[in-house]
Amino acid sequence: MTNSNSNFSTSQKLRRIIFTVTNDLTYDRRMLRICTSLATAGFDICLVGRKLPSSQPFDNQHITSHRLRLFFQKGKLFYIEYNLRLFFWLLVQRFDIVCAIDLDTILPCLFVKILRGRKIVYDAHELFSETPEVVRRPAIRRVWLAVEKFTLSKISHRYTVSQSIADEFFRRYKTPFEVIKNLPNRSIASDSKRVSRSDASSYVILYQGALNEGRGLETAISAMRYIDAEFWLVGEGDLSDILRGQVADQNLTAKVKFLGFVPPAQLSEITEQADIGLLILEDKGLSYRYSLANKFFDYIQAEVPQIFTQL
Repeated sequence: MTNSNSNFSTSQKLRRIIFTVTNDLTYDRRMLRICTSLATAGFDICLVGRKLPSSQPFDNQHITSHRLRLFFQKGKLFYIEYNLRLFFWLLVQRFDIVCAIDLDTILPCLFVKILRGRKIVYDAHELFSETPEVVRRPAIRRVWLAVEKFTLSKISHRYTVSQSIADEFFRRYKTPFEVIKNLPNRSIASDSKRVSRSDASSYVILYQGALNEGRGLETAISAMRYIDAEFWLVGEGDLSDILRGQVADQNLTAKVKFLGFVPPAQLSEITEQADIGLLILEDKGLSYRYSLANKFFDYIQAEVPQIFTQL
């Protein structure tokens, strides 16, 4: 995690920071890096997410966690319930700073900041109002744009992952954003694993990340009919069932492997075994056009050449 042109400083009196996300925490490598970095710098860190039926135990010696149990798991009712539960939970917590991760957690953090006089930081992992799932639904997009406009002017400390997203926020609202790039922890790719992978009978094309709309995954799977290689997909998402059905329909089960969620500590080992990394984003919104994806740096770190789109 690196900071460019940042003038934000933290006082030694500000010790406890709460981060808020809508996932179940276990596989969120970006947040684990951020929280662990701050914890090792001396801050008391709590990461808040949600509890899913499939959630694995969250075991991290550096930070504490809290998972909200929800009745609704997706759609409008999920967002309403999550934000209400997060608001009332934050209302009784001890903290110095709350950091809202993306637009879907920002309202309860802002309201608690107003009521209790605590500091708030906004971390925009993406241009939320311009993601494909939002852009194709104009009514939903108007709601998120209204949330964006209402909240950003009331938050003094803001950062995002790329200069292009920071520039877009400034164009819209004249609100400056710092840029903190999401770089992986320093490591050295294993030569022994790379030799082992090169000696294998087939090449491996790797995609790691969410199996969501606009990632070019349907096209990549179809292309495997003509490619003598295996295609490994690490992660899950909204398209998980659809993509598995596509693989079955096209008789590609011998070539396309769904590895599902894997613990962050194991992901780098899988990445090192790949011959090519895949990063294809379709131009379905400004968030993808301006994206600086985690996997871009992960492939570089693992010394894996990658095929990617430049929108």
